[in-house]
Amino acid sequence: MSTHPLRVLIVDDHPIVRAGLRQVIATDAHFTVAGEAADGQEALRCVRELKPDVVVLDLDLPKLDGLGVAKALQAAGSTVPLVVLTMHKRESLFNEAVSLGVSGFVLKENAVVDLVDCLRAATSGEAWFSPALSGLWARRQARLDSLVQEKPSLADLTLTERRVLRLVGENLTSRDIAKRLGVSPLTIETHRKNICRKLNLSGNHPLLQFALQHRVDL
Repeated sequence: MSTHPLRVLIVDDHPIVRAGLRQVIATDAHFTVAGEAADGQEALRCVRELKPDVVVLDLDLPKLDGLGVAKALQAAGSTVPLVVLTMHKRESLFNEAVSLGVSGFVLKENAVVDLVDCLRAATSGEAWFSPALSGLWARRQARLDSLVQEKPSLADLTLTERRVLRLVGENLTSRDIAKRLGVSPLTIETHRKNICRKLNLSGNHPLLQFALQHRVDL
């Protein structure tokens, strides 16, 4: 942990919630609040300008929701850890957030107890989820283990190839994926060919079928 307080950006559209989160964060000298944002577009601007060490991100935001913020930051190559703060317990939402590389997932009802622990884990490069979500995490890991047994060569994919595979699972074209990742469509086509070779997928549509079938697990 840094000897200087790590800087937290709070993103939530409710001023009362932001004030409460400030109080929770203030209980730990390892952290300080760098700024606040009330919508998704403002969040992206604050990440660029303030360069926080970690972002506490509500999912229900005006202008651009939390998952949209996560996608935009991923597309921009940002590596800032994201801690999702939400009242939702939907498995589909949880899986999508994890697939976007979210470092932590804290339920609002447990924020007073869980948030600081989650921030500590996220800024140490570890994943952390509220105990109430442990069942969702366990089911996701079980599906991933099963998928790796089915396709052991998944472990051979690079991080970029895994990202491309997840985006193929969103039914995006190579041009769309290239725009999201800031590279050329030709580069994405090369990644797609390498993924197909490593996963032993041949033909016109098997890659798309595989990615769509396993989207929530990738």
